[in-house]
Amino acid sequence: MTIRRACAALQFDRSTYHYQSCRTDPAFLKKRIKEICETHVRYGYRRVYYILRRDGWVVNMKKVYRLYRELGLQLRNKTPKRRVKAKLREDRAPAIRPNDVWAMDFVHDQLATGRKLRILTVVDTFSRLSPVIDPRFSYRGEDVVATLEQACRRIGYPKTIRVDNGSEFISRDMDLLAYQRGVILDFSRPGKPTDNAFIEAFNSKLRSECLNANWFLNLQDACEKLEAWCRHYNEERPHSAIGNIPPIMLANPAGEISPPDLGKAENSRPEWSKVG
Repeated sequence: MTIRRACAALQFDRSTYHYQSCRTDPAFLKKRIKEICETHVRYGYRRVYYILRRDGWVVNMKKVYRLYRELGLQLRNKTPKRRVKAKLREDRAPAIRPNDVWAMDFVHDQLATGRKLRILTVVDTFSRLSPVIDPRFSYRGEDVVATLEQACRRIGYPKTIRVDNGSEFISRDMDLLAYQRGVILDFSRPGKPTDNAFIEAFNSKLRSECLNANWFLNLQDACEKLEAWCRHYNEERPHSAIGNIPPIMLANPAGEISPPDLGKAENSRPEWSKVG
């Protein structure tokens, strides 16, 4: 039987019978997705999709998701059960510009030799930019002040810094810094980590993407790897909370990678006050 008679008997369009698929082989796309996920093991398919689009790939999110699942790269995160709804402080106003509110905390890790590390982490709650990530064997109040002064000389002083009630943050050195520079120290309530949720979320990304993925041989090695991750986080990693762009693009809309001019930063210091 001819194709014409067979299609007529089955009421089947001959154009469908003769159709040739135009789908391209996704081997190169799969390879690129796998490269991204091997480099950044904690990236989900959405962040992979935005990186592909930024690299020039013409592909939609559904296809990226399908290939991501086929490659067996999906993440399995255990979502904790919350029996009581978390309540945030109502007297806090959201940040409306860079350097409005910073959040600061410590993360603990160790070297390959077992020696403990304390890592000071700081993040801008508006732009999600991290001004500094500084590892040391031990931290005192004066060390925190020195690290903050070095970072603030580059990008300016914040109006408010959210911290917990750790001994380094309630020290006389931090109190003197707040008085001299006009920074408001906003302390979290005891036992309420949700009061400083921005730094908790940042620390979670730091641990899953850097601390758990690297092996630190010594303090210098830790400094280099943390600095490389911080630069990648600020300048390349797309952030979903700010429109899937790197934090540097929100902090510097002109696209400048380097921090703003030091003179401009010093002239734009806020009015100083201190509250407990």
